[in-house]
Amino acid sequence: MKKVAIIYHSGFGHTELVAQKVKSGFVKSAVELYNVADIIKDETLLEKISQADMIVFGSPTYMGSVSADFKKFMDLTSKVWYNQQWKDKLAAGFTCSGGLNGDKHNTMSTLITFACQNSMVWVSQGIFSDGKLNPLGSWSGLFTKAENTTPDKAFDEANIATAIAFGKRLDDYISKN
Repeated sequence: MKKVAIIYHSGFGHTELVAQKVKSGFVKSAVELYNVADIIKDETLLEKISQADMIVFGSPTYMGSVSADFKKFMDLTSKVWYNQQWKDKLAAGFTCSGGLNGDKHNTMSTLITFACQNSMVWVSQGIFSDGKLNPLGSWSGLFTKAENTTPDKAFDEANIATAIAFGKRLDDYISKN
């Protein structure tokens, strides 16, 4: 069975809910969720994460980029980078913000660049935008839009369905590779 690590930061619970929905799309792989706050407190978790076959990164889009906490996690992985511990592992990503765009593309570009600097292989979203899935029309990774309310009420049906479908796509992809 393939191992997947989903690493996320969530300032208000919205990105955490997306991480949980992405995880629910996986049925053929063993998936662990990691909050960056826990990794920052306990760097030994990086060794466990390095055992994963795929690492999925999730950050809210704050001020047009990844959150400061997610960036702190990225900077913490310099030893992982130096030793190329994630080389050739599969990578994917997701982001969440309150706006339709909110410069999510910059957050995704940051996640892609981070994965590439770690010599990882990026897996795109690969979900056609038909109104029911991928309503924000992203191909590079999962984009979600949250309303300014509690996470359980913040997302419409299409955003939740897309998060689950994204997990399923990644699960199908990793199962074949």
